Amino acid sequence: MFKIKEDDLTEDQTRALLTLHLAGMHASSPVGSVFALDLTGLQGAGVTVWTAWHGERIASIGALKITEDGTAEVKSMRTHPDFLRMGAGAAVLETIIAAAKRHGVQRLSLETGSGPAFEPALKLYQRRGFVKGTAFGSYVPGEFNQFLHLDFR
Repeated sequence: MFKIKEDDLTEDQTRALLTLHLAGMHASSPVGSVFALDLTGLQGAGVTVWTAWHGERIASIGALKITEDGTAEVKSMRTHPDFLRMGAGAAVLETIIAAAKRHGVQRLSLETGSGPAFEPALKLYQRRGFVKGTAFGSYVPGEFNQFLHLDFR
């Protein structure tokens, strides 16, 4: 149903979905608690972005950020509102997990928020084997954020 492609972030639909993602993160998170990558961050070294497409329409976006210590992070997961609960986010997440394994990553982690806006994503991650854990990288734990990990060891 969805075609997954590595995305160079030049298409208008991709940029619009990224803008929607950032706006949603800021609307649903306390000030200073948004760690979503913007366009420049997603174009950085070690970051690969994938999008799911349904025909000519973008359905979902997500990225893998590989770090030098053998771990990686899921970044910028967002499904377009027209495609919620249709498997687009799951397809992108499965692509990210497979890519992390191919790169020999030992642990795939993510930081996300708390509350109703984050519950659907948390369920998606947990269905794919992610478990709650401790902060990683430069993240500082707080009352709002939470951390999930998927170990490949």
